[in-house]
Amino acid sequence: MMCRMYIIHGKKMSKQLSRCGEIERSIIKKFRKQIWTKFTSAVNEFDLIKKDDKIAVCISGGKDSMLMAKCMQELMRHGHTPFSLEFIVMNPGYNQENYEKIHENAKILEIPVHFFDTPIFEIVDSIDDSPCYLCARMRRGYLYSKAKELGCNKIALGHHFDDVVETVLLSMFYGSEFKTMLPKLHSTNFEGMELIRPLYFVREEDIIAWAKYNSLDFIRCACRFTAESEHNEENSKRLEIKEFLKKVREKNTNVDYNIYKSTCCVNLKTVLGYKNENEKHWFLDNF
Repeated sequence: MMCRMYIIHGKKMSKQLSRCGEIERSIIKKFRKQIWTKFTSAVNEFDLIKKDDKIAVCISGGKDSMLMAKCMQELMRHGHTPFSLEFIVMNPGYNQENYEKIHENAKILEIPVHFFDTPIFEIVDSIDDSPCYLCARMRRGYLYSKAKELGCNKIALGHHFDDVVETVLLSMFYGSEFKTMLPKLHSTNFEGMELIRPLYFVREEDIIAWAKYNSLDFIRCACRFTAESEHNEENSKRLEIKEFLKKVREKNTNVDYNIYKSTCCVNLKTVLGYKNENEKHWFLDNF
């Protein structure tokens, strides 16, 4: 167990840190450059948190959302902008093992979570067409509803930098459009609610390193559909994109940053067409 040294009246005294204290310290010290600085950079650059915000931190039980919860907790305690947090865990139908693992990790990390149950997995199991899309839509709706019930004006999700970059390529390769995952957006169905992504600049490899350093074991994909069908994680399109980027990185270590940067530097004069809301524009319109 780590000890922190204090000097009182010229005498050195030590105070042992709890396991949670060690984990919190690792975010600020050991992983300051990789995690804490990037987390605060996203919060500041995209103006994600305002005075007196009440934010529902949405925890799935995975490494990303759990790290986000700790970062948000630390910022609330030590940041300059006053805001409050609610930590919510939506149970879409987890098996007992995953349910207990989330409880265990929340206790280790000293995160006061609110659990609530939904029938999402039960509903999705009966859907053959685009079950993942429906699941994502339903999850978002339940999270917004719970957050609003708790008096929150924002929900925070644990998407990281790799998710952002992969989404760009997924949209191009499989969706025939160029778009990215925004760091914040207004809800279209819940008036006055916003979604924010505080880990927007944090790399997945650094989240994995943080979890390993602290000997933390989080749940992975808990979806019954992907686990029981041929459409498992190994065959997912996102995994294909991950493997593609891994190969490109061998020759171009900046590929991820360059893809992200391209979303900030779109030259409308050199594209064939673009959409603004539902209005389509074609380069020949003003040729």
